Amino acid sequence: MAWFTAATRADAALVEACETFQKQSYRNRCNIYSPDGVQSLLVPVLHSGSRLIRDIRIDYSKNWLHLHRRAILTAYGPSPFYQYYWDDLDAILEKKHEFLFDLNMELSARIMEMLHLRTPVSITADYDPAPAEVTDLRSAINPKREPAGSPFKEYYQVFNSRRGFIPNLSIIDLLFCEGPEAYSYL
Repeated sequence: MAWFTAATRADAALVEACETFQKQSYRNRCNIYSPDGVQSLLVPVLHSGSRLIRDIRIDYSKNWLHLHRRAILTAYGPSPFYQYYWDDLDAILEKKHEFLFDLNMELSARIMEMLHLRTPVSITADYDPAPAEVTDLRSAINPKREPAGSPFKEYYQVFNSRRGFIPNLSIIDLLFCEGPEAYSYL
């Protein structure tokens, strides 16, 4: 959710397409709120050839897509807006993108549409280790630490009566739980 929060506050977003793929990052994972607490969903990737993020291939030999769909249904099936948004997101997953970057970009673009978030997004053509005149968040948004700045505001979550509010989950948590009001929380 941190990326979308940053995008709401930016005049434009520049997505890094030329960095080396980083393990244990949000580039191939997200966290959802399951009945047992935080659950990480990991898209397995193939490690061969180029290590540039735009060249990383998705490994469909593993049953991850079926497992992710079941986990999302279990976590968000009872949420107020799951049925309103899920089919569009699942249709993107069903395309079985060859490259992780393409999957991420299409999902992000569709979620931005659902949120009515109109921040222009462009993709880098070259890697710049210290870009000038932009706020560089490539390392700031990381699953191992909370993002800097203000804490996330609380909103309704399906299992918050069991375990309390959990901040900074996947944007689908906010979208499925708050629907059209999701943008105002960002």
